[in-house]
Parts: sequence; structure tokens; C-alpha cells
Amino acid sequence: MHSVERRFVATICAAVAIVATPLIFLFLSLSAERIAHERIDNAKALLATSASAVAKPLWDFDREAVETVLSALVKHDDIANAALTDASGGLSMALPEAGSRVSTDVETLSLPVTYETPKGQKAIGRIEIGVRKLGMIGRLGLSDLGAFAIFLVALCAIFLAAVVSNRITIMRPLARLADAIDATRLSGSHHQVLWDSDDEMGRLASNFNDMQARLKRDEAELLEAHRRTTEIYNMTPAMLFSIGQGNRLTAVSDYWLQATGYEREAVRGSIFTDFLLPEAHEAYIAHRLAVMSQSCDLCQVTVPFRKADDTIMTVLIVERRQPDGIDGEHSTLSVMTDVTALKQAESRNHLQAMTDHLTGQLNRQGFEIALGDTIRAADTLGVSLACLFIDLDRFKWINDQLGHAMGDIVLRETSQRIRSVLRDQDKLARLGGDEFAILILDRDAMVIAKTLGERICERLAEPLELGSTVAAISSSIGIAVYPDHTNSAADLLLKADMAMYARKHDGKNGVLVYHPSLMDAVRERLEIEAAIERGLREDLFDVYLQPIIDLGTGRIAGFEALMRLDQPEESAFASSRIIEIAEETGLIGKIGERVLEKAAQHLKRLSALDGIESTYLALNFSPLQFEPSLPTRLAALLLKYEIASTRIVIEITEAVLLADNAEMHTVMAQLSAFGCRIALDDFGTGYSSLSYLNRFQVDIVKIDQSFTRTLASDQPEVRRKSRMLIKGIRTISQQMGCTVVAEGIENNEQWLSLRRLGIDHGQGYLFSAPLSIDEMMGMLEEKSEVKNQNSARSTERHYRDKANASA
Repeated sequence: MHSVERRFVATICAAVAIVATPLIFLFLSLSAERIAHERIDNAKALLATSASAVAKPLWDFDREAVETVLSALVKHDDIANAALTDASGGLSMALPEAGSRVSTDVETLSLPVTYETPKGQKAIGRIEIGVRKLGMIGRLGLSDLGAFAIFLVALCAIFLAAVVSNRITIMRPLARLADAIDATRLSGSHHQVLWDSDDEMGRLASNFNDMQARLKRDEAELLEAHRRTTEIYNMTPAMLFSIGQGNRLTAVSDYWLQATGYEREAVRGSIFTDFLLPEAHEAYIAHRLAVMSQSCDLCQVTVPFRKADDTIMTVLIVERRQPDGIDGEHSTLSVMTDVTALKQAESRNHLQAMTDHLTGQLNRQGFEIALGDTIRAADTLGVSLACLFIDLDRFKWINDQLGHAMGDIVLRETSQRIRSVLRDQDKLARLGGDEFAILILDRDAMVIAKTLGERICERLAEPLELGSTVAAISSSIGIAVYPDHTNSAADLLLKADMAMYARKHDGKNGVLVYHPSLMDAVRERLEIEAAIERGLREDLFDVYLQPIIDLGTGRIAGFEALMRLDQPEESAFASSRIIEIAEETGLIGKIGERVLEKAAQHLKRLSALDGIESTYLALNFSPLQFEPSLPTRLAALLLKYEIASTRIVIEITEAVLLADNAEMHTVMAQLSAFGCRIALDDFGTGYSSLSYLNRFQVDIVKIDQSFTRTLASDQPEVRRKSRMLIKGIRTISQQMGCTVVAEGIENNEQWLSLRRLGIDHGQGYLFSAPLSIDEMMGMLEEKSEVKNQNSARSTERHYRDKANASA
């Protein structure tokens, strides 16, 4: 029980063995050596005495005396044997006698025996004695043994005093300290050491008691903190749990149990991945490795979790590694959040973000993702991918004419019709507006795309009932194939779009496969767009004027304002093409404002000339310019340049009138009320031109130049029909109070024919090409007929001479 005491005793014994034992041995050795030397010296003295005593008897051959001397020697305790040898050999004696047991462990001493003769000293024999050899203890005397005994008693007394002192001063307080520690360990309570002294053991006991008191307080505080922590852990409205070694659950909160439906005893010690779906194990294990490697402060992962009732909820797990526990055990503190509803909402949002809300098909974003996936599939399978780009013809008219609600119906019906033609594996998307795209993945994608494209055109061309109205739409389809035409997804859609636009410009309602020549049209379009941007930026748009002549008098009745863009001759583009691109890009409004401003400026300059102050100016407007603010802006411009509104003619085409909606009616009515006249341009080319004269307020009818051109045809029958058509247009127009203007007069024959047919006014290169304001001012100022306006016949003669020269 007293291991410390045993070690103390062992230490003392070792000290005695190491220090005292050699000293004892040295003491005994020195004492024995001293006594041995003393015995030898005594034996030598005795031998010398005996040699002197035996000399006379040996000289006298007195055997008895010699024997007496030797017997005396042998009786000595230290002498083992004695012998005398006569030098003459007459007397030799040894004791004890031969046959007696003689100790062999002796040291022999000898001396010559001499006798004083008259002749001096003479050696007469030799005497020998055997001195017994004794052991170390045997050599010691009583005094030596007494001293040794006293030394041993003193040593034992010191040893016992040390043991007793150790037991009283050290072992007893240590035993009480050990008892207090054992009692604390066994009972769990903090026992005190009952020991009071002023030495180190007293301070040790006092410090131990203080430590026990502090531990008791700390334990109470720790228990209270643990209680509070447990309450917080369990009362926090979050699914908290801890994972220890082997990914096993070490603790779960009450809210975790409530949310999952499990019992605490059933889950504690379970492997956490057992609660996850198998497909989520790999993701969670990778997440755990990141947590354990401390590569992230807070690591999170979203996985499906199986509840106690076998329902699945999606949870977001956020974990943090806790400090290493006992034996280096790693653990984590985690919080689990139910994000099932959030994930479902995210899925719905993702689906909505990828799906067109109107048709239920893919939208542009979804199509772009599908396009990338399908191209990768085409590369993997080694097949082709065809992209069909579909644009509806005349959809804008339906949307504006019948309203956006009907337009939505058309788009939904269009989507259903296209879907009915496609195969199940083909992907359909609405890119926006009336544009659709289709992806066809197949080894013969080109052939299948052409076939499906033609069937789609046929299907979409079928009449569409919209309430009480039956509408007809058509479609222009462009096709591009990967990898035949391009190696990228973006180019595939772009080239299909290019083919669609080419099909639309070539007559609409059909299918066209992309070919490299379409790039020329794209380059031209890009150049025109750049030219438009540069023209707006550097103010390069101008207005050229072409005079409109009174065919009866030859006087100038008005001018038509024609847009021109100042551009190098080698890269000049037709004005009609510039307007077309501007309408598509939405820049026609900005161009129109510039043209309108400069046209008003030019009319202001022309009005300073004699005879021109009452002429009108015909302005061409795009359908996109008919906005509610147009009458107000035009009125402000005319007021700025002091121009009467009656001198402005608004030229409109059938495209404007096709957009027969309330807003258009309002704008045209406001322009007419303001004093502007309305001219119907290119009359006779539309299928419903005559109806427009009845439905709209039209003041001027402009006969299309195609009719004027055929008046000088080489075929009499064509000339006859043209005259009949022009005469009919004139009769109807004049009876409805409209002035008639013939366009495209290029020779004298056309002019004379139009005069005979009773056409009011005309314009064309016969009279003048469109001129800039400076050129027009110069031409008019040179003609005295125009300046004076005194003779109509002179003016007529001028233009007749000009016509004859042209002819």
C-alpha cells in the first residue's frame, strides 16, 4: 500500500549498499591486515627467541631440550607446526610428529640456528615454524568485533529513524491526500485533506484543498453552462446535430427529432449517411472531407434526407469542424435546414426561366442551353444537328389589327401546329415575338429538316379562325446544319436566322437552306447599319428634292422630299435599303426626325423664290413613325420655320394603311385636322388600294411608276390596258375629290399620254432628278420663267424641250 515508503526504504538500502558496505569492508580489511601483520611479527619474534633458545641444546645434541622448545612453540595459538634440522644431520625433529593432522593453510617462517663457538658464530642448524593463516573474521579480535557491532547498531538506528520520520512527515499526509483523491474519484464529491503543518506538505495540502474548492465551483459552473447549452441546443428552432468518429451521430437536438420524426435512442450512434439517399452519398462524403481537412471555414451541401415516415426532404447542411477531442477524435457541429419548398420553388423558377409562358415551349435561354447540350450530343454520337429558324409573316398586322390578345392566340396555335408536325425528340422553342426555333438531331438532319420545314409551312398556311375573323398567316423558315455550315452554337442559330431573312426577302412563305452567299447579304447589312450609325453620329443624312409638275401648265406644284445619306460612291447603298434596315433596327425614328427637320429648312429656303411660295412639300413616313406625338412634333417644326400646314403632304403607303388600328386613325385624323394633306403612294399595286379611298381621308393619289412605264411599251395591248387602268384611277380619284400624280415620267411619250388622259400632276427624271437644296436653288434661279412666273407657256416649253432632249 505504501509504494512511496517502499521506494524510500529501497533508496536508503541502496545508499547503505553503495556507501556503507564498502566502508565496512574496508574497515574489516584494514583491521584483518593489521592483525595479520601483528601475528607474523609475533611469530618472527617467537622464532628468533626459539632459535636462540635451541642453539645450546642443538649444539649439545640435547634432544629433550630441543623437544621442549619445539613443544612450547607448537602450543602457541598461531603456530601450526615447528621443525628443527641439524646442519650435521644428526638431530632433526618436527612437531607435531609425522602422521598427525597438520593444517596446510600456513605461512612458513625459518631462521638459521647459530652457536657462539670459540671460533666465532657457527650455523649449526635451521628452525622452521608454520604460522596459521586466518580468514578476515578470524583475524579480528574482540575489540574489533565490538567496534563493528557498534557501527552496525548506529547504522540500523539511523535507518529506523529515517523510516519513522518519513512515515510521520511524508507518508501520513500523502496517504491522506491519496485517500481524499480516491474518495473524490469514487464518490464524485470534492474531499478535503485533513492536514495542517507549516512545511511543504502543509502547503501541498492547502493548495490541494484550494484546488478542490475551485474545482467544485468550476464544476458547478460547468454543469450550469452545460445545462444552459443543452437547453439552447434543444430549444433552438433549427435541426442541430453533431457527428463524431466514423461519421456517426453523437448528438441531435429536440427540433431535429421533431422535424425528422426519429427517436433519440434510435439515431444516436448511427452513421449519418444511412439517412441520405444513395445518390447523395458521394456528394456528402466529399463535403465531409472538405470539413475534416479544414479547407473551408463553413462547408455546406444540399442533399435529400429520408425522414422516419420514409418521406424525402431536401436539406441544406452547414458544418464546421470542432476542436480535436480526446485521443485526437474529430467531430463537427452541423445545422440542417429543410429547403424542400425552396428547392421546389427554385425548380419552378428554373423551369419558368427556361420556358415560354405563352406557348409552354422553351424560351431563348432554354433554347441556348438545349442547343449547347444537343451539339455535344451530336459530337458524341457523330450525327448532324439541324436548326430551323421560323418567322411568321404578317403577324405584326394581326397583332396590330386584331389586338395583342388575338396575337397571343395566334402564337399558341402556331406553337401547337408546329409541335404536331415534329417528332417527340425534336426540340421547339419560341425565341421571342413571332420567332420560333427547332433543333433536329439525326444522321440525316438536313433531309428531315427540309421535309419538316415544308410541312410546317403547309400547316401554318391553313386558315386560322380568330373569333369572327378568319386570318391567314405564313412562315419563312431558314435552315442551318451543324457541322456542315458551322462549328459553333452561336453561328448555327445566326446562319439559320440569315437563311430565314433571305427567304423572307425573296417572297416569304417558304424554306431556305443556308449557303455561303448569304454572308454577302449579312456583310451588306452590317455595312448599312454602320453607315446609318455614322450618318446619325456625324449628321450625314440630307434631303433631296424632286419637283412635282402640273402637267397642264408646266408649273411646279410641289416637291417630294427624298432621304439621302452622304456616303462614298464605291460603297453607296440604295435609300430604300437604308430605310428597310433602319426600320428593322428601330433607328427609322431618329432618321425621320433629321429628315423632317432638314426638309422644313429646305422648304423655307425655296419659299424665298418667286412663284415657289405656295408649292407643297411631300414627306414620306414609315409606318413606325406614326406615333401619337407625330402631329405635335410636326406642328412645332412648322411653327419654327413659319411654314403653313397646308403646304405639307404626308405620303403613306399600303403598309401604313394595313395597320388599321385606332391609334393610326387618330394620328391621321389629327394631321388632317391640322391642315396637312394625305397622299396615297404607289396606288394600284396593293390588292385593296381602291378600298382605302373609301375608308381613309385621302387628298392625293400617286399612280405607281409601273403603270407609267408601260405607257411606252412596245406592245400595243399593254399600252392599251395601261391607259385604261390609269384612266380608271383618274376618274375614280377625281370623282372622290383627289388630285392625281403620276410617278416615274421619264420620256416625252409618257408625258403626252398622261396629259391626254387628264392626269393632274407628274414627276420623274424627265423633269428633274432628285437634287440637293443647293442644286435645286441654282436650277430654279437660272430659269427666268420660274423667277417671273409670267408665262405659263414658257415654263411648259422649258419642260417640253427638256423632255425632247431626254427622249
